[in-house]
Amino acid sequence: MKVVIVEDEQLSAKRLAKIVTEIDQDIEVIAILESVTQAKKWFNEHANPDLIFLDIELNDGTGFEIIKELNHYPRIIFTTAYEQYALNAFKFNSLDYLLKPIDPQEISKALLKLKALTKADDESYKETLEVFKDQFGARFRERFLIKVGNQFKSIAITEISYFYYADGISYVKTKAQALPCDFTLDQLMDQLDPKLFFRVNRQCIVGFPAIKEIHSYFNSRLLLQLVPSFNEDVIVSRERVQMFKIWAGM
Repeated sequence: MKVVIVEDEQLSAKRLAKIVTEIDQDIEVIAILESVTQAKKWFNEHANPDLIFLDIELNDGTGFEIIKELNHYPRIIFTTAYEQYALNAFKFNSLDYLLKPIDPQEISKALLKLKALTKADDESYKETLEVFKDQFGARFRERFLIKVGNQFKSIAITEISYFYYADGISYVKTKAQALPCDFTLDQLMDQLDPKLFFRVNRQCIVGFPAIKEIHSYFNSRLLLQLVPSFNEDVIVSRERVQMFKIWAGM
């Protein structure tokens, strides 16, 4: 089995290579790549390996940028030190990930799972990776996976009216319902297209289609009437009013 490791920490990459070759002597680590730029160049010039260990957070970008360049998907085991990348979503999509620091036993389990896969599993995997890439690989989020009970609900960004924070929890608000999500509003703003969403205050991020009316409010602020309605006044804070007007085309 030919393996490529994409990892920007040299010691971690060497340790991972040592572990996998000790677990399975049939494994050959054919390349260790340290960046998105280097990986893109390598994959453009070489045939795909059987397996990629892919670090999500690299110095010059993310592993998702590399996936988008691949024409055909080999098996991928994601590695990450950051739970912000929605580890539940990996499980939901039946994709393998290893949380750093990497446990050799977890690597062994992942490799055994890989060997047990059939051709039918491979076809299903390709479809799954396409969906996962679309969810997490874009510069800005195109959808969110929200846990509802024991399941996950996929919500397209176009379905979301606004996000709000209440009682220590962030919520996604659609026309139909409000659902808790695992991100803070600060984290959400890093993932949302600023052309589509604006953070009006510390408690609320609104999408433009959700704004029904805009009213002047005291102390040079603005009062928003949203659809669906919110259970309290949504006020654009004074320091954000000027930027809000530019964003809204006022």
